[in-house]
Amino acid sequence: MTTEELVQAQRAYFDSGATRPLAFRKAALKKLEAAILTREEAILAAAREDLGKGEFEAFTTEIYLVLSEIRFMLRKLSSWVRPESRHPGIFNLPGKAVLHRDPHGVCLVMSPWNYPFQLSVMPLVGAIAAGNTVVLKPSAYSRATSALVAGMINETFPREYLHAVEGGREVNSDLLRQRFDYIFFTGSVAVGKIVMENAARHLTPVTLELGGKSPCIIDKSADIRMAAKRAVWGKLINSGQTCVAPDYFLVHESVREAFVAAAGEWTKAFYGADPHLNGEYPHIINRHHFDRLNALIEGARANPERRVLGGRSAPETLRIEPAIIDGADWADPVMEEEIFGPILPVISWSDEGDIAEKILSRPRPLALYLFTRDRAQKRRVLERIPFGGGCVNDTVMHVATHTVPFGGTGASGMGGYHGRASFETFSRAKSVVHRSLLADNPLRYAPFGKKYDIFRKFL
Repeated sequence: MTTEELVQAQRAYFDSGATRPLAFRKAALKKLEAAILTREEAILAAAREDLGKGEFEAFTTEIYLVLSEIRFMLRKLSSWVRPESRHPGIFNLPGKAVLHRDPHGVCLVMSPWNYPFQLSVMPLVGAIAAGNTVVLKPSAYSRATSALVAGMINETFPREYLHAVEGGREVNSDLLRQRFDYIFFTGSVAVGKIVMENAARHLTPVTLELGGKSPCIIDKSADIRMAAKRAVWGKLINSGQTCVAPDYFLVHESVREAFVAAAGEWTKAFYGADPHLNGEYPHIINRHHFDRLNALIEGARANPERRVLGGRSAPETLRIEPAIIDGADWADPVMEEEIFGPILPVISWSDEGDIAEKILSRPRPLALYLFTRDRAQKRRVLERIPFGGGCVNDTVMHVATHTVPFGGTGASGMGGYHGRASFETFSRAKSVVHRSLLADNPLRYAPFGKKYDIFRKFL
């Protein structure tokens, strides 16, 4: 079956109304949950093969979040699908206005390699809950997990309902030539632009979950040891290959030395004296990214104004020891693009307004993190700087809740998902006004005469 035939088959299935009943959606979610539970060990093994993830990290970041999302949907979906009554406005009395959540139709979900199971299946959960059909395209870079995901979906569901397609750029291009009713993409800014350009040909709406350079601000009032602990943890999950990882650290000059020392201590506490030799420490996805990250570290090491702590590597396993670049500068190569690896540039500051202006002069970040005890500062930062989402006195954890949307802004993406936001992303609001036949207001009909003077009195 060609890609075009697959999309046509899914469109026919969606048009038949088969995916709309609440019972059908819940049954599909339960099937997906069962399919995941029976493949738990295989998912963990695939995550280790692709990224060197240990069992605990793989379970919590890949499997647990998806299972909890499914269970959250199952608890809440019955109330979300109910039509909502709204006031119809003066012209529609007697009558009522009703908002329906309508599925988009045939959706394309394109996922990345860094969390290859979670970021493939999490949006799929929302699409199922909203009543859509889905073509899923996992990343070609995370081969083991992508093959597992494709097998799981294609063995569990009929292709006219849900189907996963494997392959590289040619397959991506073929998919993007098709007319979908909605596209959900997670990945790089560069590819996101290509997705949006192709979607525009069919006026297809999109959600783009991208990335960018997410700042982590450490104030002098912060609990420095706790800040370093939580910041290092957030940075080194998946060896820094996380779209919401703190990309760089803006540390008040009065606590810079203390923060750098604490960050080094926590790195050793988490991963030992030789993290690049630790089997629980994830490796870089491939040699290309491994070489790119090493080049950034060696470039900083060659600069006499920078102090690089760590940064050793093991080419045979593609692991890189976390590298703290103390005394980094806004103009350094490491600050030119999203790092996506275990490199921690530390830039000192003394003027809050100055760092706010620097952040505002760059593309809007996907995340922002602030460590402070100063309530006034917290209010100033949160009100002044646009960003997708974030944490105060922690990192990354805002993505682990189903009660608030996760998404970007500007260059870091558009739209959001998780929990109800996923259901709403994969639905559209369809408004219907129901008019009574018992009365008909003559005010709106011609001839108008002096009706303007009469109607004006109501405003």
